[in-house]
Amino acid sequence: MTLPTIRPTLFRHPDESQDPGLQAMSCVALDPDFHQDDGRGGTKHVSRGGLATVIASLALAACTTAGPNYALPESAVVNRHSAQGNFDSGNEKAFADTPLPDHWWQLYGDARLDGFVTEALAANTDLRAADANLRRADAVVAEVAAGRTLSTVLGGGASLDRPYTTGGNLPGTLDYNLGITLAYPLDLSGRIRRAIEAAQGDAEAVASARDNVRVTVAAETARSYATACTANMVLAANNRILALQRQTLNVTQRLQRGGRGTAFDVTRARTAVDQSEALIPSQVATRTAALYRLATLMGRSPADYPQDVATCAEPPALTRPLPIGDGSALILRRPDIRQAERALAAATARIGVATANLYPQVSLGGSAGFTGPVSSLGSTNAFHLGLGPLISWSFPNRPVIRAQIAQAGASADQALAQFDSTTLEALRQTETALSAYAREGDRNAALRRAQSSAARAADQAGTLYRFGRTDFLSLLTAQAALTTAQANLAASDALLVDRQVDVFKALGGGWQA
Repeated sequence: MTLPTIRPTLFRHPDESQDPGLQAMSCVALDPDFHQDDGRGGTKHVSRGGLATVIASLALAACTTAGPNYALPESAVVNRHSAQGNFDSGNEKAFADTPLPDHWWQLYGDARLDGFVTEALAANTDLRAADANLRRADAVVAEVAAGRTLSTVLGGGASLDRPYTTGGNLPGTLDYNLGITLAYPLDLSGRIRRAIEAAQGDAEAVASARDNVRVTVAAETARSYATACTANMVLAANNRILALQRQTLNVTQRLQRGGRGTAFDVTRARTAVDQSEALIPSQVATRTAALYRLATLMGRSPADYPQDVATCAEPPALTRPLPIGDGSALILRRPDIRQAERALAAATARIGVATANLYPQVSLGGSAGFTGPVSSLGSTNAFHLGLGPLISWSFPNRPVIRAQIAQAGASADQALAQFDSTTLEALRQTETALSAYAREGDRNAALRRAQSSAARAADQAGTLYRFGRTDFLSLLTAQAALTTAQANLAASDALLVDRQVDVFKALGGGWQA
């Protein structure tokens, strides 16, 4: 089965080929019971019985399809103006209200990143599992759809009849039975049709779940690549700080040997070196973990990570504001919103499946075959033929069916609540990601200014100390401030890229083939 292409309008009737005249009818028209005027301006419930009930049920079932036709509720969160407009956190210079490209990672202009994401989308094991789930859902649709086709049963058998009496054993008679039975469901109440709609809704929800996995794989691949590169960048910054501290230690040791410094000064300088060296193992571990994660996302063994990423000096960088679009574009693009909406459509269709059980299930059937003693095999007297409608109706179990209808209705209400919750959560995630990225950008700019000032102060303190114009504590203080400023800036640079990926992931891009 091929799923329908996602249209620009996300929320549509699950079967757009349905007759418009039938779409206006609902399950309330399908009730073999009826109400009549009670003479006091009200109505009273009247239950038909016997053959009249069967005829009325068949007539009503033939005119429409049981259960409510699916339509997106007007009260749904996606219909709110506040959900479809511009983002509250999007009014920043870091963002542009232009549409998000399908393959957002190409905005970085990094050929390596493009290749990594392409390989991950082709070989990721989670995506392979999601594809298998989708194939299973398609097969379920095909199975349900087969319920509206002609069914056949071939059968045959033989039996030996030998009556036993007190007088003794009698010779037995060998009988046979060969035949074929055919049945074609008329589906007057639309039970099969609603079941197909429900199965199609489930399959489309599974397809959306697969798309959501693609979003996650693309985002996490970009994040792992960026994390490995930023770990190298942080490591390089730490090495620059360490080189400066070692230079200070050497100067301090020479001054001590010349009588201008103390052992205490040397100890403090060596402590600063040791503290910086202690940061290196954790930074290397962060890079290694990112490399292993990248390899796993691409369907490789952890040790088979891309070797060139191990020496990547800088993370991918954007040179323009992030394109984010608006709420209406987000609603159409987020696979989890589409998944929840398709689950609501399937739950609505199952109300019709349950409602159809109130009415007779009618099939056109026929049978033919041979039955009789083996001695008469092939005789025209052994041939039998039957034609006619087959009716199945669980009329005595109406309270059970009513309860099943109520269960289906409650499930649809739950699906609507889940749909609204998913929409609100998607909007919250997006607003939070936008705000976090914008604020981290402001923090990064401030840290960059602080690092520049700390670098000038440390250079000035070093010059003054070498000429005896300031004490060693002032030099260490200035260098410690520079160390902190450079470390904070490097960490912010890394976090900024991470926040960018959070934004793109929240916007739901990357699932398009």
